[in-house]
Amino acid sequence: MSGSAAERPRPWWQVMCLTGVDYFSTLGYQPGIAFLAAGLLSPLATVVLVLLTLFGALPVYRRVAAESPHGQGSIAMLERLLVGWRGKLFVLALLGFALTDFIITITLSAADASAHVVENPHVPAFLHGQELWITLGLIALLGGVFLKGFSEAIGLAVGLVSVYLLLNAIVIVVSAVHVVENGHVVTDWTGALTAEHGNVVLMVAVALTLFPKLALGMSGFETGVAVMTHVQGAPDDDARRPAVRIRNTKRLLTTAAIMMSGYLICSSLVTTLLIPAKEFEDGGSANGRALAYLAHRFLGDGFGTVYDLSTILILWFAGASAMAGMLNLIPRYLPRYGMAPEWAGAVRPLVCVLTLTAFLITWIFDANVDAQGGAYATGVLVLMTSASVAVALAARKARERGWTIAFTLISVVFVYTTIDNVLERPDGVKIGACFIAAIVAVSLLSRMTRSLELRTTEIEYDAKADAFIRDCARRTLRLVAHDPAHHDAGAYRAKVRKIVEAHELPNGGDLLFVEVVVEDYSDFESRVLVTGSVAHGEYRVLTVHAATIPNALAALVLDLRERTGVRPHLYFEWTEGSPVPQMARFLLFGTGEVAPLTREVVRRAEPDPRRRPHVHAG
Repeated sequence: MSGSAAERPRPWWQVMCLTGVDYFSTLGYQPGIAFLAAGLLSPLATVVLVLLTLFGALPVYRRVAAESPHGQGSIAMLERLLVGWRGKLFVLALLGFALTDFIITITLSAADASAHVVENPHVPAFLHGQELWITLGLIALLGGVFLKGFSEAIGLAVGLVSVYLLLNAIVIVVSAVHVVENGHVVTDWTGALTAEHGNVVLMVAVALTLFPKLALGMSGFETGVAVMTHVQGAPDDDARRPAVRIRNTKRLLTTAAIMMSGYLICSSLVTTLLIPAKEFEDGGSANGRALAYLAHRFLGDGFGTVYDLSTILILWFAGASAMAGMLNLIPRYLPRYGMAPEWAGAVRPLVCVLTLTAFLITWIFDANVDAQGGAYATGVLVLMTSASVAVALAARKARERGWTIAFTLISVVFVYTTIDNVLERPDGVKIGACFIAAIVAVSLLSRMTRSLELRTTEIEYDAKADAFIRDCARRTLRLVAHDPAHHDAGAYRAKVRKIVEAHELPNGGDLLFVEVVVEDYSDFESRVLVTGSVAHGEYRVLTVHAATIPNALAALVLDLRERTGVRPHLYFEWTEGSPVPQMARFLLFGTGEVAPLTREVVRRAEPDPRRRPHVHAG
């Protein structure tokens, strides 16, 4: 997939279809899940879910879109609140839950699509019992679409969503007509509710406790903001805060939420009224396919087969929004942290890795939909909870008292929903923890293997530093690494004497001291700023602000070689202590045994010894 194809913005309604293949596809199984969770209260519990969607999730993610207009999502909002390794590890944990959500979206939806394949009455008998292989084939096909191109993915999504929503509308309208023609089903339902729960107040109270089990009906919001960089804005949009793109993304989120809310309520009502309870149970004809059951019953097997095919296709392609979300999120964080190989920023290799991961998850769970439901719901709810907390903190920082209270209340509801879901299905947290452990282990290993890269995005010099360099480069450019903590005149004088004696220099007049100030040592790449000053009226000092000492010094001498045409000399004193803890200090805090590490970074960056800057230690 070419970069142009990947970045070409599209109208908001087309991007809505891409993110909506996940959100809208839940109609394939949500009515059945709702009935199994809430029984006759399913429509009322669904109304509670819809209210939380429209007045909870939707306002939260509209705010996320405004706060993170470049697709970073709620994770970036929380990242700004924590610095150092705490922030990095927190982001990795959230990314673990995000990957749980996105990967399980791919595997669960494909598994559900394969279940619809084998349950259709016209499917050949030899496909029965082959759900695992059908699921793997669907996942491979999805990966192939993304290898082909992002534009192809959006084009497919538009067609699939349009047809699927139209067919569902037909099924719901026809079913509603049958409800009107058979009015007794409504009185039977209300009578059964009254007999079971007594009064409306008790019904509402029970529905409030049951709606967390319906949380899968809220999936898709995080993906909506993750891919907002593909939403078309205006040519004159501010690059830092593209107002038109933000407005269009809010329109995308609002339209999808309102449409889905209507479908959820109507589908839950007609399926509860028209389908016998036993058909929802495991092995029943409506288990996991309630609307498909009604399509076959009221519109015949011909239309039912068309509906099944549409459901299979959209469930298969539901993984497209998840794949798009991961292709946007992973390159924004892990390569920047040094916690992924550089190729992780390229689309095709990343698609291959994610597809293979989906293969593994499918094989582990044997393409079982129910076994993956807990992990899916947990991933969705953790992300929504973190997003609600993020926007509450953002509103508080902006001194918006009303929004702070509102978002705090929403956060409390999502925390309750998440805890209830975890207590009900603890396997979701276990699976999420496995993803987190894997991503942390792989990330730290990658960081270690990449620690000796230059890790510098840009080097900038102030006027005084530039003057020092130009003056010394006319003769010999000699730099002396110095600890900025030892800034008294005696320390500089002693360092000059040691360097001159140890390396038999004629004098110390042309020496430039280099002091690296480590800022956020958890950063992998950093922009290096070099400032010049004169210490004690005598010693010229270059102060370098960076994330690590060895990498910054290596980048500095290589850049000076390019700027001046002179191979610089860089002088060190050996650090006392065992090399093992010194290496650990370097990996964690950017310091450690500076001399050999700097030399190794220089050697890797410049393989030609004849052009390599000189590194001395003594």
